Amino acid sequence: MTKRLVVTIDGPAGAGKSTVAKTLARRLGYSLLDTGAIYRAVALVARQRDIAWDDATRLAEVARDLAIEFKFVGDTNSTFVAGEDVSTAIRTPEISQGASQVSAHGPVRSALLDLQRRLGAGGGVVVEGRDTGTVIFPDANAKFFLSATDEERARRRVEEHRLAGKPVDFAVTLAELRERDHRDASRDVAPMKAATDAVIIDSSKMTIEEVVEQMIRACRDRS
Repeated sequence: MTKRLVVTIDGPAGAGKSTVAKTLARRLGYSLLDTGAIYRAVALVARQRDIAWDDATRLAEVARDLAIEFKFVGDTNSTFVAGEDVSTAIRTPEISQGASQVSAHGPVRSALLDLQRRLGAGGGVVVEGRDTGTVIFPDANAKFFLSATDEERARRRVEEHRLAGKPVDFAVTLAELRERDHRDASRDVAPMKAATDAVIIDSSKMTIEEVVEQMIRACRDRS
């Protein structure tokens, strides 16, 4: 590839975006910007400061002052806030729900938009989230929308927590995913949807390697 691209990967929770984005970034030699982790970080800091997730004004203040960076530590794209590794703390079910609520606020999204664009400026970056190809980088060189069936996404999420030693109930997880999908897709500000020029991939019956190979082929066509 002769051109350093901006590559966006959007889609619902549990579709495999994080694993695919990390693998793709490593294969391409790109940096990885996890926009979902940014909203999770805002939710985490708000909780630590006893700020309600429906307090848009104070949440926007948190967002504007957020000192966040991403670094590959070994094979893990770790998230640091004010120098502290919060990679594990932002992945709990509670913070996942909080991030969805936080991201629905227009003032918060506006506060973070410039930050995300700066982090992705210059290309050579894979960007993962809910609206990266529609709002944050509408002129991205390669856009993907990654999804899977509700049941498969819930199964993956349950397995993820089991391996982390934090077992969760499948039925509860499925209900939470569907609730989050509805909230993310129906919000007034930057709803989750596939960009009109995105390549849509259903990963329900695909391996990570198969998904990444399809994305690499598409990126090469655009380089």
